[in-house]
Amino acid sequence: MTKRFALTPGEPAGIGPDLCLLLAREAQPHALVAVASKDLLRSRAEALGLSIQLVEVSPGHWPSLPVAAGCLYVWDTPLGRAAHAGQLDMANAAYVLETLSRAGRGCLDRSFDGMITAPVHKGIINEAGIPFSGHTEFLAELTGTEQVVMMLATRGLRVALVTTHLPLKEVAAAITVERLQRVIRILQRDLVGKFGIARPRILVCGLNPHAGEGGHLGREEIDIIEPTLQTLRHEGIDLVGPLPADTLFTPKHLEHCDAVLAMYHDQGLPVLKYKGFGAAVNVTLGLPIVRTSVDHGTALDLAGTGRIDTGSLQVALETAYQMAGDRTLAGA
Repeated sequence: MTKRFALTPGEPAGIGPDLCLLLAREAQPHALVAVASKDLLRSRAEALGLSIQLVEVSPGHWPSLPVAAGCLYVWDTPLGRAAHAGQLDMANAAYVLETLSRAGRGCLDRSFDGMITAPVHKGIINEAGIPFSGHTEFLAELTGTEQVVMMLATRGLRVALVTTHLPLKEVAAAITVERLQRVIRILQRDLVGKFGIARPRILVCGLNPHAGEGGHLGREEIDIIEPTLQTLRHEGIDLVGPLPADTLFTPKHLEHCDAVLAMYHDQGLPVLKYKGFGAAVNVTLGLPIVRTSVDHGTALDLAGTGRIDTGSLQVALETAYQMAGDRTLAGA
């Protein structure tokens, strides 16, 4: 059954518009709607030497079939000012957020079965006077979601995070029983409900070196993590750990798990990005909608050059399709 997905190109001066256009060279199994400036896509296609037919759609006139190779559905969203590859402009900060709002609201009203996002530039949005900490937090507020979980995935490995963009000195205090319970329950629920895994096995990292070395290198494992895991095991969640992070990411452990839960950003993501950078996907769990994203930034220096790889965006698409119920595709 054909579904419909929103595709947001993110920062207009970055490689997001390029990714959307390069992707349009190939046919997709579902209808993709770029929520973007039609003028931006047209000018960037000319710069890249691509012949892509832009087919305008809008609420009440949504496509019901996948578009052919060489075409792209576009929900025209006006820029604040004409964008130029590689040149950030605060005048377009509101445009970026409007594309996200349109796509997110479209998912909520079921115009779209999910949304896939290209990278935004947080700095220029904040410089424009708009408080913005990232896609995840923005979409959580838009959808009225109290708790979300960031998970990155590549083929053969999924890594979810208990804490995300925190200074390292604040991480230990943020590892609480309440936070751990919320994160693990969300991870379990979405692995079952959105990835179709009947009984997921989750490996849990310790916070400290050697998972605390029996309390000699920290007591968070003894006082917080292990008691919380034990409580959740009684709920039927298959949890292994806490394990030392330096040995958890080895074939012996990963072979029989469906996801790894890391305590902080740079504990789990360097391993995942080493394994799959350029072919990984960022997934926001806990939302009432499906949202995936690429695993890289705006790459301003490469915008308009054509020297980019669409691998991460393709994995983000495949993952969104799977999460929305297309079990014919391999998951991340």
